[in-house]
This record gives sequence, C-alpha cells and structure tokens, in this order.
Amino acid sequence: MNFEIITSAARLETVCGQARKKPVVMLDTEFVRTRTLYPKLGLVQLFDGDNLALIDPLAIDDLEPLWDLLRDQSVVKVLHACGEDLEVFQHYAGCLPVPMVDTQIMAAFLGYGVSAGFGTLVKDFLGVELDKGEARTNWLARPLTDKQLDYAAADVFYLLPLYEALLPQVEARGWAEALEQECASQMLKRMKSADPERAYLDVKNAWMLNPKQLAVLQQAAKWRMLEARKRDLALNFVVKELNIWKLARLGIKSKAVMEKEGFDSMEIQRHGSRLIKMVFDVEDMAAEHYPEKITRLVDHPRYKQTVKALKDVVAEVQEQTGLLPELLASKKQINQLISWAWNKDRAEALRPEMLKNWRQPLFEAKVLPLLDNSQ
Repeated sequence: MNFEIITSAARLETVCGQARKKPVVMLDTEFVRTRTLYPKLGLVQLFDGDNLALIDPLAIDDLEPLWDLLRDQSVVKVLHACGEDLEVFQHYAGCLPVPMVDTQIMAAFLGYGVSAGFGTLVKDFLGVELDKGEARTNWLARPLTDKQLDYAAADVFYLLPLYEALLPQVEARGWAEALEQECASQMLKRMKSADPERAYLDVKNAWMLNPKQLAVLQQAAKWRMLEARKRDLALNFVVKELNIWKLARLGIKSKAVMEKEGFDSMEIQRHGSRLIKMVFDVEDMAAEHYPEKITRLVDHPRYKQTVKALKDVVAEVQEQTGLLPELLASKKQINQLISWAWNKDRAEALRPEMLKNWRQPLFEAKVLPLLDNSQ
C-alpha cells in the first residue's frame, strides 16, 4: 500500500487535477474534536484508484483544489459513515462532496445494520482484518507516526474494492436509485444549519417548563448557541445544558443561587450576570410573546397504539423487501410521520421522510389511512 503525503499547494493541485479525471474517488478525513464546536481537521485521505494521497491541511494554507474536486459533479465521491466527514467539509469548504455514495448506506441496502463498521464490511467482503488501533489518536500532532499514516491510508485503500464489491449487489437487488436518494438526503440534512431561535426545543426536559420558563430557556439556549459558534466551543463548555434548564425552571436571579444549584464557577464568573439578566428580561415580557407549552407526542392518548400499528407496517415492508426496520423507518422517522399526520395543515413542503423518495411507494398507501383513523 503506497501513499504520498501532500504538504505543498502545487502538489495538491496536481493530485486533485488527476483525481478529477477519474469517474470515482475515495475520500476520508481525520479530525479532533474535544472542547470545540467544530471539528479540527488533521488529515484528508484521497484515493483515485492509482494515487493514494494523505493531504496535510496543517501544512497547506489553500485547499481550494481539493474543494474544487468536491464540487466536481462528474466525479462520484465514495465515503464510509460520512456524517462527520460531511460536517468537516461543510465547515472548512462551505460545500459537500457531490455526488456522494456512502458504503455504510450501501451495506444497509444489503441487509446490514445502518451503523455497520468499515472494519466489519472489509472483513466480510474482502477477507481483510484491519487494525483500528489508531481510531482515537491525535491527528493534529506532527509528525504523524508510520502507524497513524498506515491506518489513515487503509481507510481509503480498501474503500475502493469494498465499493466495487457492494455496488453490483445493490444494483442487482434494485436499490441503486434508492441508494442515490438516501445519500442525497443525508447531505441535505448536513446543509441545514440549526436555528438559534429553536435551540431551546433540543434541551432535555424542556417539555416540563411552562411558557414563561420556556421564554427564559429560549433566550439562554439561543445565546449559548451563538456564543458557541463565535468562540468555536462545544455547547456544554459555554454553559452546561442542565444549568440553562435550571436557570429557566427556577427563575434564578442571583449568583448565590447559581452556586447553590451547582453551576460551574467559571460559568458564574463569565456568564452569570448575562444569564440573570435574561430572567429579568422575561419578567418584563408580555405573556403573548412567550413560546407555546411543548406538547409531547408520547403524551397523546393514541400515541402508543399508533406507533405499534406503524411498526407492524414496517415489519410487513421488511418482510417484502428484506431491509431492516432501522433503515426503513427509525423511531425518529416514525415520530416525524405521526407529527406531520396529526397536524391539520399536513404541509407538502414538510412531508416526512417515510412519505418521500424511495420510501413513499413502500409506505404511503399503508400508513395514511391508518393515521387518518388514529387522531
């Protein structure tokens, strides 16, 4: 397994130019994220079938030739378990690899779980046992060890034969178009930026709060998200989620109470006054400006019965297709479907995933009558 370490912009341009002449290339990234909101890119691996390049983003200021390759729609980009890689590309390049195929999703269309590991698939399809000992290494350290470099190179070297083994099987089973749609859907999800105004809805146990308390939580969660983006700091390293919930639930108006409730001393010192001001601001806010009380689907009297009926449909579709329930309809997708169906508007623009693309013909005729009778 031969590879080249790319540390100059000129060589990067040459390597990426050669890759753009190929119909398919393999991609992977290595990064570090401990306290930061965004991943810190340590390495990009690129294999075009002839040349295997380990691109050092710490040595090259301008990675535009690589980003041009990502945007080149004549070249299919193959990755495995691409979610975090897409996040890296979106953050650093402001674009995603289009078109993209994820071998983990390919395997799911062949009956594997949606989280099938690269090592498992390489062993099953290629008969090769990979050493995954460097998975949790510091990719920002320099120089990288031979073991680190070999590990990184293997992730794209074996990705090509794995892709070539999976693709004909996916096509033979008639899932090629569904694969394309599912991969495109994964990229669309990564392109959507979280709305700070709605960040409070993701706070655990937000449903327990009344509208006034939610108004405090909304302000605190919005501020925390914007602060995290500004400082490139993980949300809980700005202020812990539990503490902004306590701020809202208890209407905390003093640093002494914060200390009593277990706030971190640095949280109090840096942000205590700002957080307390949010509580006082809500005191002056008209009630009509409070968020609505959160109503959980699980509290609906017919929720459990409806979920069971939908799972029965999923089991029926599993029997017909051979696809696992976790690919056909996850718990999140089932809840998304119920929430949409029980909404009076049923906006077409907000159609749930179970009623779009390749899932639509499998589920629509079965689940809509069921949901119409469940309200």
